[in-house]
Amino acid sequence: PTMSVMQPAERRRLQSRADARRAILDATEALLVEDGYEAFSMRRLADRCGYTAPTIYHHFGDKQHLIDALLDERCQGLVRTLRRVHQSEDLVENLRAFSGAFVRFGLRNPTHYALLSQPRDPGLPVPPAAEEARVLMEAPLHQLAAAGRLVADEETVGQSLWAFLHGFILLRTTRTDLEWSKDGLDVGIDALLRGFLREEIS
Repeated sequence: PTMSVMQPAERRRLQSRADARRAILDATEALLVEDGYEAFSMRRLADRCGYTAPTIYHHFGDKQHLIDALLDERCQGLVRTLRRVHQSEDLVENLRAFSGAFVRFGLRNPTHYALLSQPRDPGLPVPPAAEEARVLMEAPLHQLAAAGRLVADEETVGQSLWAFLHGFILLRTTRTDLEWSKDGLDVGIDALLRGFLREEIS
């Protein structure tokens, strides 16, 4: 049923549930960004968000499900950003556009980005939205590799590009005391792409 046809008590119950989930997720993000995964505990989370551990478990099941729910929600924001990227038949322009969108997401959402950048146990499953974001970002690179346009192997090029984008976001969001060039991102991406790419074979 929609909120408009629910009884007031039911609306209040659902709103209270949504408010609790929001408060728990926001507090989880804050603790993970501040202290990392290793120091995170449900006890510290309960102290931070004001909800008891049984309430947290009721909403999310266990610690790993809670963290996965948070990561997936935050990655959904990145996916929405990447889906809005206009794609053309020019693979280089597509790669440039996705790179710019990725950086703009990080600059607009520094806390979310810091969370998504935390080291993660490689044995754990990747949240669905994180996998979708990865597929979207890597698609133009896959296509350029298949067309024989890369001067190095795809993995090396991808890691080099990611290192630049990640470093750009971190510097811009942590060193706010510096005056950054407004053209730095475009100049940097263009320079990298020129170095990574062979001329198109006609």
